[in-house]
Amino acid sequence: MNLFSRPLTSRRAAAPTAPPRPTVAPAAPSPTSAPVLLDPALAALTGEWIVDPAHSRIGFSVRHAMVTTVRGAFAEYKSRLYFDGRNPSRSQAELIISTPSVDTGVEQRDAHLIGRDFLDAATYPRMRFASTAVRLKSPDVYVMTGDLTIKNTTRPVDLELTYIGNVTDPFGYQRVGFDGTTTINRMDWGLSYNSRLAEGGAMVSETVRLQFDIAAIRMTPEGG
Repeated sequence: MNLFSRPLTSRRAAAPTAPPRPTVAPAAPSPTSAPVLLDPALAALTGEWIVDPAHSRIGFSVRHAMVTTVRGAFAEYKSRLYFDGRNPSRSQAELIISTPSVDTGVEQRDAHLIGRDFLDAATYPRMRFASTAVRLKSPDVYVMTGDLTIKNTTRPVDLELTYIGNVTDPFGYQRVGFDGTTTINRMDWGLSYNSRLAEGGAMVSETVRLQFDIAAIRMTPEGG
């Protein structure tokens, strides 16, 4: 089975089963944080979820030649998610992305991105994000801290996630939506290619904005 096969079809298939939870130790909320009231209705969302690639986007944007913005996304990835609506600090996530699946809409640019100047996908075919802590920032906003691994470098990042809502779709799947974003300096992960412009600026900005538009589906417990 393809590691990055998409789980959904246009017909309702048997309900997916829950993958094992990521082995990440939960972190207690910061004692210095101001208390935020948790919506009691979120307790019903506690459980295992998986990102639906057909309705999600793992993307990025970066300034190009100082005057334009290039946007792209990764088409293939797998996920393991656990959301705890009673105690968000117990929530966990892991996302493994296929680096050769990058798509900016221009084949020549994509080939450059997966080459040795940037992602070096032949040597490092996977990127990984694994959460280490989650805290509630406001009633609908969570800050998920995690380790981001690109190539052979792992560094912590803070991902701000906004809860969009939940719904049961016509096929009977329960869905939940989150929008997330964070900004990184690509140099910190060894993506150090940097051609200079005649005016003195960089052809590709060092700052990269990562965007996570997530639609997740509740998993059916094994044996359920």
